[in-house]
Amino acid sequence: MTDGRGFFAELKRRHVWRVAAAYAIAAWLLVQIATQVFPFFDIPNWVVRLVVILIVIGFPIAAVCAWVYELTPEGIRRTEPADSPKARTEHQHRRVARKLNIVIAGVLIAAIVVAGWRLYATGSRSARTSSAVAQTRAPDSAQRDRDNAAPASAAKATDSAKAAAEAAPQRLRTVQSVPAKSVAVLPFANDSGDKDEQFFSDGLSEDLINVLSQFSGLKVISRNSAFQFRNSKDSADRIGRKLGVAHLLEGSVRRVGEEVRITAALVSAADGSIIWSQHYDKPYKDLFALQDAITQAVADALQTRLVLSPGAVMQSDRPPSGNLAAYAAYQRGMALAAIPSEANTRRAIEAFTEATRLDPRYAAAYAQLASRWLDLFAAWGLPADQVDANAREAVDTALRLDPDSSLAHQARAEFLRSVDMNFRGAEAEARYALQLAPNDPDAKILLGNMLRRLGQVQRALDLTRQALESNPRNAFWYPWLSIDLTALGRLDEARQATMTAISLQPGASTFHLQLALIETLAGHPDAALAAAKKESNPSWRAWGLAVALQIGPDRAAADAALERLVANQADSFAYSVAQVLALRGDPDGMFQWLDRAWAQRDPGVGLMLADRMILRYRDDPRFAAFCKKAGLPAITDTVAME
Repeated sequence: MTDGRGFFAELKRRHVWRVAAAYAIAAWLLVQIATQVFPFFDIPNWVVRLVVILIVIGFPIAAVCAWVYELTPEGIRRTEPADSPKARTEHQHRRVARKLNIVIAGVLIAAIVVAGWRLYATGSRSARTSSAVAQTRAPDSAQRDRDNAAPASAAKATDSAKAAAEAAPQRLRTVQSVPAKSVAVLPFANDSGDKDEQFFSDGLSEDLINVLSQFSGLKVISRNSAFQFRNSKDSADRIGRKLGVAHLLEGSVRRVGEEVRITAALVSAADGSIIWSQHYDKPYKDLFALQDAITQAVADALQTRLVLSPGAVMQSDRPPSGNLAAYAAYQRGMALAAIPSEANTRRAIEAFTEATRLDPRYAAAYAQLASRWLDLFAAWGLPADQVDANAREAVDTALRLDPDSSLAHQARAEFLRSVDMNFRGAEAEARYALQLAPNDPDAKILLGNMLRRLGQVQRALDLTRQALESNPRNAFWYPWLSIDLTALGRLDEARQATMTAISLQPGASTFHLQLALIETLAGHPDAALAAAKKESNPSWRAWGLAVALQIGPDRAAADAALERLVANQADSFAYSVAQVLALRGDPDGMFQWLDRAWAQRDPGVGLMLADRMILRYRDDPRFAAFCKKAGLPAITDTVAME
């Protein structure tokens, strides 16, 4: 420089600092506008990314232009050297500086306004995206598993039980913190004004859960747990902590005639801030494309991608023909099946049958049809010959249409276990179902149930824990956890798991029965008797009392309880009688009743290798002989009762 000025002084003279500051503030403001406004005009996300890239590329260009050119009364011209006669005077320099300062101040004020608005919007959790999104937690109308009824009022639970419910899912995550790539899809609100359309909005939410759960490295909460927060007043942070996720996806659905409006928002559970939001107005015929667009947008926002594990196959519950009427019938069936009653199960069968009529190649509908027939057999005592004829045909058809359907193989596993009592065949089907859908918690819990029957209790426990990571508020899965822990001799943990189930679903059948069994094995007669008396199912209560009384001081009461059990329930509780006899130390009577249980195809036989009372006679030659007859191994990692 001819006047001896340094480089930084020259940057100041040419106003490069001011131009850079104005550019940076304006760039930030533009990015905020793009991310907040573009989604409402259906402008795709790649446009926002393009804006950011162009801004980054433009910064060095703006800096260079500020150095090379200057603004004069005659227009833009090349900047003269400081020692040039044509260089700006000090007065001209200050005048340009004032103009740039005004520009910087104006842009800065606009940026402050936008930042303030964002902070206000973030703090207003009651209106995260729109009034539609705020309605996403309306009364629940359907849940996925036949056993999974909505939890009863928390007011009915004791304070200690409530604490157990809150603490148990947290204990499952003591080793790892909440994964950054984790999401719970809350039930989308039905804004259609027609309660009968609730299944449609719930179906959309479940489809998103099903597809997102197949993305690599992404933890997705199951419907049963996520849908418990419909219409919840809990903050995003509290919901996130209860479910163990970092993000929530919520929204609303309005279907009017052949048009569908969907609003969706991905929210940070930590502070309730919106990461991504979008609304769509599309023809109903584009429903599947809409679902795919939302799924991909959420995956992009969470920086995850679809990478299937070796042996896994992309799963879908959509009809192969794309028939939306068949899909609607399928969703109606799912909604009905999720509310456990014999009437609803039969109506669900009608809905799934209608889905297969509308699309004869609908494998998922056939698989669900088979499962509902099995529900009638297991829960409501439909004769086995009727189940055999209907369920076998449905599951065979599903597998013929789609040999890679995890749902179909899960149905096949349940059929082999409950109807054929083919435990090894059921385990093979369940294992293949999980291989096809390795992130499916239902497939994990199913394989765990099959492995438990084959004496692999520790492996069953591991799978149950994994399943509960994705479904941490499923009251009906904690008893399986308790059974495994009881079998392994970990009674304190088993007791806590059972208390969690009770707190999540007060009054549910068999929960207090399991607690009575734990206290019996722990040698606590008073606690066992108290728990048995709270069992809601009369038949199971009678068995629980018979068990608890066997370790008490009143031998006459113990004998009378066993006599009543035999007199009143011998035809349906043969295995339970065998358990009481094992507890009493009567191996001869125990093996006689085991043979009777096998003849009746009592499902309790399938849990024999996790039964500490029966296993106290595992060294008796009759035990190995019975296992061979039942198709079970004679070895197990269960800790036998002394």
